[in-house]
Amino acid sequence: MLPYTAYLRVYQPITAFSPRDRRYWEGYAESADRPKRVNALAAEHAESLGRAITTPPVVAPAEESGNAYLRRVSERLYVCPWQTRLRSWRAFGEFAESMPRPLVEAFVPAREADRAETGYRQWRDSGAPAQPGILSSNWTIPIPWFVAFEPQERCLVLSAGPTRTLLYLTSTAQARRRLDHTAAVLRERVGEHAVSTSAEQLTEWLATTAHPDSLLELDYGGLPHLLSDEHLSEDHSVAEVSQAVEALAKGEGSRVKELRGRLTRRWRSVRALEHAN
Repeated sequence: MLPYTAYLRVYQPITAFSPRDRRYWEGYAESADRPKRVNALAAEHAESLGRAITTPPVVAPAEESGNAYLRRVSERLYVCPWQTRLRSWRAFGEFAESMPRPLVEAFVPAREADRAETGYRQWRDSGAPAQPGILSSNWTIPIPWFVAFEPQERCLVLSAGPTRTLLYLTSTAQARRRLDHTAAVLRERVGEHAVSTSAEQLTEWLATTAHPDSLLELDYGGLPHLLSDEHLSEDHSVAEVSQAVEALAKGEGSRVKELRGRLTRRWRSVRALEHAN
């Protein structure tokens, strides 16, 4: 869990849960002790940091988190469980696969790594869902994430405190239609190869994890605390991606190039901050 991480979250309607889980989340929503939205990211980060600085570090908590992000739309409750243990298992698996074993063990002792790998394997073998309802991206936002939204779904709050936010919210059904439309335009105008693996994976993720009546949220997460008011106010990445898709559909190549250049420059400047002193 990094402070400069963006998130894509699926909020399931309360009716999508089993009766037992539904009762739990309804009670949770009424609880005065749960982390409120404004403090939830900080609470997640503190929890993750606590595991990382323990000796030896703990890859994943022993039990799944009982916390969630909540939304109410038209008096209907939507829930996005944190799924901290599942997400930690998956993150460690990706890390372990990308690094030589000796380097992995320099960060995580072999016994703890084996414990995490065994726990995740047992979880998958039990038939439990292995796909989390939250995706994360460090220091940047994948272009396909922008495709799922429209400019009017933007919410920007500029402040010096924890309410500083840039996010988008839409229905998952709308998001899937936009992804399908964009894929169709790319295939027609550029070719089958133009649809990126990340776009295909995002479409598959929504198809396998999201209830038909669910909501999809793009949250810039910790990035707004890194970026200036001017940068955030001028960040219309969703609008630019949408305009680029329509320009491509009309064969307006120069307009596509202009919008792509604008996006590239903006996010190159954000990624450069990762290596800033």
